[in-house]
Amino acid sequence: MKRDLQTSSAAEPGKLAQRDSSRHAEAALTPAVDVIEDSGGITLYADLPGVSRDRLNLHVEAATLTIEAESSLTTPEGLNSSHTEVGLARFRRVFTLSKELDTQNVTAELAQGVLRLRIPKAAHAKARRIEIQAA
Repeated sequence: MKRDLQTSSAAEPGKLAQRDSSRHAEAALTPAVDVIEDSGGITLYADLPGVSRDRLNLHVEAATLTIEAESSLTTPEGLNSSHTEVGLARFRRVFTLSKELDTQNVTAELAQGVLRLRIPKAAHAKARRIEIQAA
C-alpha cells in the first residue's frame, strides 16, 4: 500500500502553529482516511462531517490528489457553545499517488459525511494472463 499512496503534511515537524487570526483563517483539519487496496485499485474513505457536495473540492494534478472541504455545522439559534472540540470548519488532505493508479478515472461519492473515492489501477499495472502460443 505504501507504494501506491503517500500522505503529505504542510506543517513542519516539531514546530507549533502560530495562533494569530490570519493563520487560523487558513488552518484546516486533517480528515481521518481509511485506504483499502484490492487487485483493481484503491478506495479511500474520508470522514468529512457536516460537508455538503457543493462545499467539497477534489483535485488531481499530476500525481497529487487534494481533498478540500468546508463544513456547514452551525450552532442552533439561541444556543451558545461553552466548549468546542472542533473549532475549524475546513478540511484539507493531500496524497501523492503512484503511477500505477489511473487518475483519469477517479470516482467520488459523498454520503452521510463520508467521502468514498475509488482510484483504479492503470491498465499497465493490472495483472493479466499471457497466452502461450504453440510453435
